[in-house]
Amino acid sequence: MSVDCRSLPVDNRAVSIDISGGYLRYLDVAEATISDLHLTIPAQAWTCILGRSGCGKSSLLRYLAHLLDDKAEWRGELSTQPLCDLKGQIAYMAQQDLLMPWLSVLDNVLLSTRLGANIQTGDRAALKIKAQELLQQVGLADQAHCLPQQLSGGMRQRVALARTLMQDKSIVLMDEPFSALDAVTRYRLQDLAYRLLKDKTVVLITHDPQEAIRLADRLYIMQGKPAFAELLVVPTSETPRRLDAECVVLQQTIMTRLEQDYE
Repeated sequence: MSVDCRSLPVDNRAVSIDISGGYLRYLDVAEATISDLHLTIPAQAWTCILGRSGCGKSSLLRYLAHLLDDKAEWRGELSTQPLCDLKGQIAYMAQQDLLMPWLSVLDNVLLSTRLGANIQTGDRAALKIKAQELLQQVGLADQAHCLPQQLSGGMRQRVALARTLMQDKSIVLMDEPFSALDAVTRYRLQDLAYRLLKDKTVVLITHDPQEAIRLADRLYIMQGKPAFAELLVVPTSETPRRLDAECVVLQQTIMTRLEQDYE
């Protein structure tokens, strides 16, 4: 019988995920999207998954986040260590910031707590203090009472990152959250996210080889129809990596593999 990760001591909440023989097919499509998927997602590390658009990367993330429960068929073995129920233990950060335009920055960060029932007045005050501290960490304390439309794209994604951290989940799934940003803003947000999520189990979907190489403790490339995953060897240098000659060689390897899916 599985247990809820929330019942574990705080210092034992690091969760790893193993997938063996994974198969995913949308119910309204005859062909499988993913087949024979073998994937290990280590605890308290960044697992980055690359692949062409439409290969099944986001489908995998949505399945893990329980967003496809009534839309897709899944077969294969999915296990966690320690044994626990993943549902309710995952925070999901999408490519779009999904901020509510009528709520302030602070209230957007607090959104997940607003949905909770039976929160006492004292608890709400503590949650507000925590949200303000998170905004301080992402450099937006002075924008707490602004509306999202008053912010730049990079600032909006920092709000989304603070909102993700506010959920305090063991596992964070990130679906191309930095792809719409300019290069410098993307680089800085990669560094910020890596620092703030250092104790989490992170899965990052990206189509950017440089981003994957900078952040990955474990790196997969998804290819084929239906898609499978291949593990690539990453440099031993500390993450987030500076892009040295070894990284450039790996980037060229990735580009060569990705090109195969366009032939």
